[in-house]
Amino acid sequence: MAIENPQPGTRIEKWKVFRDVCQARERLGIQDRALAVLDALLTFHPHAELDPSHGLVVFPSNAQLSVRAHGITETTLRRQLAALVDAGLILRRDSPNGKRYAHRNRDGEVEQAYGFDLTPLLARAMELALMAQDVAAERVRFRRAKEALTICRRDVRKLISAAVEEGVTGNWERVEAAYIGILSRLPRHPDRMQVEITLDEMELLREEVLNILELQLKTENMHGNAGQNACHIQNSNTESINELEPGSEKERAESAVADIRPTSMSPKRAKAKPEPIKAFPLGMVLRACPQIADYGPGGRIEHWRELMKAAVVVRSMLGVSPSAYEEACNAMGPENAAVAIACILERSNFITSAGGYLRDLTRRSERGEFSLGPMLMALMKVSGDSNRKTA
Repeated sequence: MAIENPQPGTRIEKWKVFRDVCQARERLGIQDRALAVLDALLTFHPHAELDPSHGLVVFPSNAQLSVRAHGITETTLRRQLAALVDAGLILRRDSPNGKRYAHRNRDGEVEQAYGFDLTPLLARAMELALMAQDVAAERVRFRRAKEALTICRRDVRKLISAAVEEGVTGNWERVEAAYIGILSRLPRHPDRMQVEITLDEMELLREEVLNILELQLKTENMHGNAGQNACHIQNSNTESINELEPGSEKERAESAVADIRPTSMSPKRAKAKPEPIKAFPLGMVLRACPQIADYGPGGRIEHWRELMKAAVVVRSMLGVSPSAYEEACNAMGPENAAVAIACILERSNFITSAGGYLRDLTRRSERGEFSLGPMLMALMKVSGDSNRKTA
């Protein structure tokens, strides 16, 4: 009824409708060959707009259509024309003898035409536009779900690897098996719902891994081991500049050597060999230290190189000397030094001297007494508590 009695004054730009049909092709159940045929049909309509007053029936021969549809065979042409009719995009207007032609008046204007009617495109223009917008939005949701799954999967993989390498207590074989099982259930070509289900499962596994690490951290805090650094960063406002700046470095070094050597050993033999600090997942670092992202390009950080560039900017802002930062890079590695700067920025309101604090962490790292894990976990816990209070 809408096709036979279109609303008066209705008109639409024909190529806009064609773009909407292309966007919604899968929803309409047509192939790309059918789009080529529809494109060819629209080229036979002499006006830029579909307007009932100008006539919407085109009557090209199969030979002419084949040429404009990039030379497809007549068999394929007939099949795709039928598909366009079945999809409700065109109508057949058959003549008594089955041919396509038009009757014209003395002025050459078309009075009656037999061929393919483009009126359905005009009548369904709004429906096709909404369908195209929904398809575009669905594609965006699908892409974001896949990106989130990739980041979450990468975080879980790195957390498991870091935990195994650090010797953290836990049934990591079971966690590894759960990780592999979640990914194995994802089809080779999944849809958005399947990706989102996998993402939910992977996020739950990530939370479980973080809970295991947090429980381990609490256990170490109870025994006064690795948790000392977490307490140190939260209570550093009680330290003075004289305690952290290089002025008393000699005395602290002598004291540190005295603490770790037996009375009968020389300082050279008693010096502890520093252990390498493991790099943690970037996502974990950014959750623990969200402020560092403000100093990345465009106010965001997406990979380690951007984090290290942002750390150089923050280092200068906090008043950390280039030599102190260089020493930290040599002792910890450039990635971990950047993470240390991010942690200091996060607690800068409670740290009297950022430069002295970094030098102290550097010396602890050289003695093998420093780990980023407890520091990051403490900051993540503080950040989580803040978010819950805000909510």
